[in-house]
Amino acid sequence: MMPLGFVSAIIPEADLEQVFATAAAYDYECVEVACWPAHGPEQKYSGTAHIDVAKMNPAYVAEIQHLMHQYEVQISALAYYPNPLSPVAEEAEVATGHIRRVIAAAAELGIGQMNTFIGRDPALTVEANWPRMLETWGPLVEYAEQHQVKIGIENCPMLFNDQQWPGGLNLATTPAIWRRLFQDLPSPALGLNFDPSHLVWQQIDYLSPLREFASRLFHVHAKDTRIDWHALKDAGIFALPTVFHADKLPGLGDVDWGSFIATLGHVGYRGPICVEVEDATYEGSLDDRYLALKHSSHYLRNYIPRRYSTLPTRK
Repeated sequence: MMPLGFVSAIIPEADLEQVFATAAAYDYECVEVACWPAHGPEQKYSGTAHIDVAKMNPAYVAEIQHLMHQYEVQISALAYYPNPLSPVAEEAEVATGHIRRVIAAAAELGIGQMNTFIGRDPALTVEANWPRMLETWGPLVEYAEQHQVKIGIENCPMLFNDQQWPGGLNLATTPAIWRRLFQDLPSPALGLNFDPSHLVWQQIDYLSPLREFASRLFHVHAKDTRIDWHALKDAGIFALPTVFHADKLPGLGDVDWGSFIATLGHVGYRGPICVEVEDATYEGSLDDRYLALKHSSHYLRNYIPRRYSTLPTRK
């Protein structure tokens, strides 16, 4: 079945052992582990490094693998979400270099999966970004192939403030763009870290793409979103998206989780589904964020049963 997990960036105060202990306590089977560099551009839900990929060595790998075994929790992917197409050359260089380090670390740990953004110059159109995207991502995808690691591109537009206006910081946000992306970069190492919430507020069907891109579904995020239709009708579609939508915990927004998870199963997806907590209602304290993880696990277990290692004894 699909293992249930969470994205570790929501608890930056925790060390890696505490992350695994949290997963075990709240009935998660895996964790998408944040792996940001020590220094870099800051944005919300970024900057956390529960695994420091700059210090990978056999002893560190063994320590991480011991924790996974101790808590019976797997790592679904290593996570790093920068802007490798930033118009600021230094920022783009740091991003691409660290993406390579995360890919190499995933290979060393035997995970075989890292998740990230394609990136974007927000001032340019999709068409104008495309040549640089191919120039940047062709070598990165080849590097992933060499290390037998898959790259899952999350589909968040990263369009939440006026510095990210009008195009956002991530290019790969819609089925039309994914279609072109996989045509121009057809490597089996490149796929999606699919988050239905970002399609909801763009008013895009989030079920049909699961069928078309079934072979490219490498990883899934469980995050909900709520559209404020009154605000949307008042401000219009050219307003900043934060005016008319809010990220929510699974079950508190507009995603039909029963249909979503059923469709994932129907198209043959058996990979991880990781809760990404970005609900402002639960940002007041660390205890609130732990409560969000506990609530999300409890809710999603209605749709994602745990596969236990032993079967009950028949009498």
